[in-house]
This record gives sequence, C-alpha cells and structure tokens, in this order.
Amino acid sequence: MSEPADAALLLVRVVLGAVMVAHGWNHWRGGGGIAGTAGWFAGLGLRRPRFQAWCSVVTEIGAGLLLALGLFTSLACAAVLSVMLVAGLLAHRPHGFFVFKEGYEYVLVLGVLAVALGAWGPGEYAIDTAAGLAVTGWAGAGVVIAVAVLATSGLLAAFWRPRETT
Repeated sequence: MSEPADAALLLVRVVLGAVMVAHGWNHWRGGGGIAGTAGWFAGLGLRRPRFQAWCSVVTEIGAGLLLALGLFTSLACAAVLSVMLVAGLLAHRPHGFFVFKEGYEYVLVLGVLAVALGAWGPGEYAIDTAAGLAVTGWAGAGVVIAVAVLATSGLLAAFWRPRETT
C-alpha cells in the first residue's frame, strides 16, 4: 500500500476512534450520565438498562481507543458495527433515513465505515501491522460482520423486550 493510503487509513482509524470515544464519554459523563443513558435504553425496550449503559460506555470507549492504536482492528470495527446495529435498529430505524429527523443515516455511515476499515485493514501505522496481527480483505470484513451480527443478536435476544402495542 502507498504512503498516502496508509496515512489515510491512520486518519480514518483515529477519527472513527475519536468519535466512538466521545460517544462513550457522553453516555458516561454527559447530560444525564449513566442514569440518563440507562433511562433512554429502558425506553428502547432494553432490560437491565444500567448494565446496558455501562456496557455501551466500555464498548464505545474501548473500541475507539483500539481503533486509534490500530490494535485488534477487526474486533474494534466489529464493536463499532454492533453498536451501530443496535442503535440503528432500536433508536433510529423508526424515524426513517435522515439524521435531522433522528433517522439512521449517521449510524449507517459509521457502520459501513467499520466494515470497510475491516476490509482495508489498519494500514502500516498500526500496532496490528507491526505485530503481524492485521487481518484484511474479505477475511477482515468477514470478521467484522460475523462478530458484530453475533454480538448484536445475542444482546437483543438476551435483553431486548419491545413494548407491546395495543
């Protein structure tokens, strides 16, 4: 890969990582903090919402830091995709596409970017590459999708109880 391409991958990893860290930090310390996040999650039909709030914080901050470092990049991308799948399915899908209407536009972009980054790999400027751990191509994208779908399915099966409509 060329030096500009590796620099671009570093930029994408760091920016996506920073977005995820900021999102996790906001769930933890912003606005209503854990209690507010838990209340929002309860409203989405998630059981054990305080536990879910903490899991969200740890996942988002952890995945963001791993992405910025280029460490376990495929698994970090899977965590991002899983968070975006849950958010898209439970919070944004009912509102349509556009983000300005609370739609899924934003989470779709972040989720697709996570899959693409899984396929591209972390680039030259990453711990994965230095340690010989980089997974790229179809295998990288496959790891991201498979782990994210399994994690999302498990979370929804174990904790999501949608409100009954009458």
